[in-house]
Order: sequence, then structure tokens, then C-alpha cells
Amino acid sequence: MLKLYYMPGVCSTASHIGLEESGAAYELAPISFANNEQRTPEYLKINPRGRVPALVVDEGVIVENTAILDYVAGRFAPHLMPKYAIQRARALSLMAWFSNTVHPNFTHIGRPERFATDTAVHDHLKATGRENFHANLKEIDGLLAGKTWILGEEFSVVDGYALIFYGWGKRIGLPMAELANYTAWKERMLARPAVKRVLEREQSILLAA
Repeated sequence: MLKLYYMPGVCSTASHIGLEESGAAYELAPISFANNEQRTPEYLKINPRGRVPALVVDEGVIVENTAILDYVAGRFAPHLMPKYAIQRARALSLMAWFSNTVHPNFTHIGRPERFATDTAVHDHLKATGRENFHANLKEIDGLLAGKTWILGEEFSVVDGYALIFYGWGKRIGLPMAELANYTAWKERMLARPAVKRVLEREQSILLAA
């Protein structure tokens, strides 16, 4: 049995959606950041970095969305990642960009202390993070132009990863409705039963009117 350590509403939603879409049997283990559970000795044995997601498998623990999603697709649902090497490389490249650029830009907004100990620059970091994150969302909107899903006509684990950023943009009050391609795609995502189950389980802002 797989076991996913996650927190509702954060980046681990991507792995949660990937598992639900795969049809694999798995167990959920919620981690409360408010209670600092990610820093407990018990959880640090699972993931010494004190982050989510973490997926426990027979062979050990896999961390980071990109690795988890590639593993889940490869083992349980090959249709959730592109078949050919160049297309798979593009999928991994996009998820790496999500992890290395888009997510950190958002983190600058809510966690400026991670990037500077001088509180005098925190407001500037927040403002810059917001501007950069909004630019990232506009780029995602452009990537979706003329496509049903983010890689083309086939749904993939990359779509679940892209969804979390739409929710974060909504959370901080960015004009998400102006991103027509991204918004239309979001509605297609919400129509998928597996995605809807995950969002209901996590009480996602994406389900709010």
C-alpha cells in the first residue's frame, strides 16, 4: 500500500491528484503545518527536509512532486505520461519549471523570511514575488492556447501540477478570469471525477464560487 504524506492546499495536491487519477490504492497521511508536524522527529524520519509531499513505497520513500508523479505514472498508469522520450522530456522539463521557478516565486509572497533575514526588504520581496508569479501564470495561460490539456490532447500528471497554481493565484486575488485559456482548462479539470474528489477532500478554494 502506498502512503502519501501531504497537506491540503499546498503543492502536494499535485501528487494527490496523480495518485487518484492513476487508480492505485493508497493511504493518506495529512501533515499539519499549523501544528508544525512537518518538523516532528517522526516525520523527519520520513522526509528529513521537513516538506511535503512524501510517498512511501515498498522500496522506501520518494519526495518531490516531479519524482512522485513520474513514478506513479510509470508504475501504475503509463497513459498519464507521454509515451515517447522527447515528449516525456518536455513533460519533466515543465514540471521542473513548476518546482524550480513558479513555486519559489509564490513562496516569496508568503514566506519572504526564507530568502532574506533583513525584514526591511520583505515587502519588496513580496511585491516582486507577486509580479513574477503573475507572469508565470500568464506563461501557463499561453502554453494552454489551442490545447485541451497542458501537453496537448492527452491528460497527464502535469495537469494536476499546473492546477495548484491557479488556486494559489485565486487565493492571493490575482485576476485569474483574465487568463482565458487557463480558466477554461481549469473548468475541464474540475469536471474530472478524480480531480473533483481530491479537491473536495482537501476543501480546495477552487471549488468556491
